[in-house]
Amino acid sequence: MAGTLLNLSSNRRIIAGLLVNLLSSICIVFINKWIYVHYGFPNMTLTLVHFVVTWLGLYICNKMDIFSPKSLPVRRIVWLALSFCGFVAFTNLSLQNNSIGTYQLAKAMTTPVIILIQTTYYKKTFSTKIKLTLVPITLGVILNSYFDVRFNLLGTVFATLGVLVTSLYQVWVGAKQHELQVNSMQLLYYQAPLSSGFLLCVVPVFEPLTGDGGIFGPWSLPALVTVLFSGVVAFLVNLSIYWIIGNTSAVTYPPTCGRLLEV
Repeated sequence: MAGTLLNLSSNRRIIAGLLVNLLSSICIVFINKWIYVHYGFPNMTLTLVHFVVTWLGLYICNKMDIFSPKSLPVRRIVWLALSFCGFVAFTNLSLQNNSIGTYQLAKAMTTPVIILIQTTYYKKTFSTKIKLTLVPITLGVILNSYFDVRFNLLGTVFATLGVLVTSLYQVWVGAKQHELQVNSMQLLYYQAPLSSGFLLCVVPVFEPLTGDGGIFGPWSLPALVTVLFSGVVAFLVNLSIYWIIGNTSAVTYPPTCGRLLEV
């Protein structure tokens, strides 16, 4: 009886986590698209804002005793932090250069790629039923990409890179939580500022610092408020991603939900 109640409680938490991720991910897709279209806010800078707000959110959670940080060697999470940057940057570029429908469908390819990575490099096995579900997913993405009236080569390249890096990132998130024996907040608490540092070195190279469209350009108050709100939603997306993968698996995490920045 006690075991049944425990499983029921665990299932409810997982469902709640999936719902939070779903709602926040849908929300951030439209917020970011609005920011790109109406304000022209630079992509990498928006990603950096998401990383910084995510770390600030975790810092506040720490001060509220919601979790306790665990000392981690930086060298053990460097590649995870770099993949996080690529994950967010490429998915944002995909959103910026594709329609929302094409963007979301392309992300559906994350699951097949994750299964390929885990089968090839982690020697994991999956049932035939799971493998068969990949067939309609793959065919649907291919047909949509082929007949999309807004199809463009650059958008396809960004979408493909986004899927590859996102798949690797999600596999590593689960692997690092088990390898380092940390929970989602403890790992993200170290990884977010490290990713911010990497991106801070790159942003000035690819995006202007001043003037129209620059990081320190004449942005209106509504634009800045919208960007900040996007960062708060990105915090919820990032945290829910880590929690879902840490408590289930990278395959369980729904690719159509994920961040854009997302993050």
